[in-house]
Amino acid sequence: MTWAHLLSIAYFVLHATFIGRALYRPNRDPASRLAWILAILLIPVGGIVAYVLLGETSVGRRRKRELRAILDRLPRPHGWDGSFDHDPQDRYAAPFIAARNINRLGAVRCPRPELMADANEAIDRVVADIEAATDSVHICFYIWLTDTNGLKLVEAVRRAALRGVAVRAMADGVGSADMIASHHWRRMASAGVKLDVALQVGNPVLRVLFSRIDLRNHRKVVVVDNAITYFGSQNAADAEFRVKAKYAPWIDVMMRFTGPVAQQHQYLFASDWMAEGHDDLGSYLSPDNPEPPDAPVIAQVMGTGPTLEYAAMSEVFCSMLHTAAREVIITTPYFVPDDSLMSDIVAVARRGVSTTLILPARNDSRVVAGASRSYYADMLDAGVRLFEYEKGLLHAKTLTVDGEIALIGSANMDRRSFDLNFENNILMRDRQTTAALRARQMEWQADSRAVSPGDVARWGVARKLLNNLLVTVSPIL
Repeated sequence: MTWAHLLSIAYFVLHATFIGRALYRPNRDPASRLAWILAILLIPVGGIVAYVLLGETSVGRRRKRELRAILDRLPRPHGWDGSFDHDPQDRYAAPFIAARNINRLGAVRCPRPELMADANEAIDRVVADIEAATDSVHICFYIWLTDTNGLKLVEAVRRAALRGVAVRAMADGVGSADMIASHHWRRMASAGVKLDVALQVGNPVLRVLFSRIDLRNHRKVVVVDNAITYFGSQNAADAEFRVKAKYAPWIDVMMRFTGPVAQQHQYLFASDWMAEGHDDLGSYLSPDNPEPPDAPVIAQVMGTGPTLEYAAMSEVFCSMLHTAAREVIITTPYFVPDDSLMSDIVAVARRGVSTTLILPARNDSRVVAGASRSYYADMLDAGVRLFEYEKGLLHAKTLTVDGEIALIGSANMDRRSFDLNFENNILMRDRQTTAALRARQMEWQADSRAVSPGDVARWGVARKLLNNLLVTVSPIL
């Protein structure tokens, strides 16, 4: 047998092995399996290399075991036992029950949150709360820039640490790489701030051997004195977002909460912090933390990621759509839904529910923009009202249903948020809070251009083919 025959056999066995792996891998939808099989077959060697780098969502067996052990031993904050009394006849109870299954964090009653006006007010309010902190400050951001707002936060945590407040801060190893490499990071450490890099890449060659290299901590977490917390899409950055300034301003949404929901957010921070090998934060969590009497808002935190229930965030989105009787309004910067979410968006519009989707007109990811637009024709045909925001990059991730329930957080409606990123969202029920968020959504809609079936029909054949190609390969990106 010649060397050529041996190489051919080895080539065949190698491809068959990786195709088998793509077929065998659990928690993968058929579109993803097919995309990877085609990539392995059609791209010699490159398809296999791509699968090794990006084909699986594992963070590493050891890390996964450690995180599960941490979650098992952490005290559950108030609401962990699902003791909140959901009326079984209440159509809006289903999303809260679905969300509880993710982290075993149940619904709690809280005072009404404050909706921040914009990115600058959000950071200013965070800084003010840090300045007033007397016990602890815990923060984690996917993107922390060395710009005006980013440095306001640096100085606030430095001052808090210098006056004796326990300050712990995490930043994602990729999203905040410039901050982590800067002297500002070292200045925080010298002031006594305990720092860590979430999902640090380290040696990329060694990292590939044990886990997928592009898993990211996309969470935005702020907890002050175990009693105040912030939720939303806002990073520690200016709206001008100088690293991608041509898409600015970046339009975000952030809410300030008090009450027992802050401890639920603390639970997510504690699990992330301890997973990096740091001190046990279980003492910050109390199952006996009382709810304020007659608090008007029902709120519930959910944290998702590749170590937790598969497609959990998508399931909560779908559950919210199922409850809708009159209206659904969605904003997201990155829209590449899985099959179940896409089917439910179309279905809710077809059964007569007013369904509105607002996306950015100019997206910082051309791949995502093209993939998103491949869905336009089907959604418009079903009766979905589509808008493209034209005054910057609409980065807010919001969902309101019937003016009754709302969801905000870090998770986009795309496969990366569903499968790869660690995310944090909050589900709320309160008409006044939902009305405030809905009013903000209407402001964004007013600054948007409606997309009509005629607009899509006028796209050229080449553009439609490219959009459809991008959505076909999106499961492997």
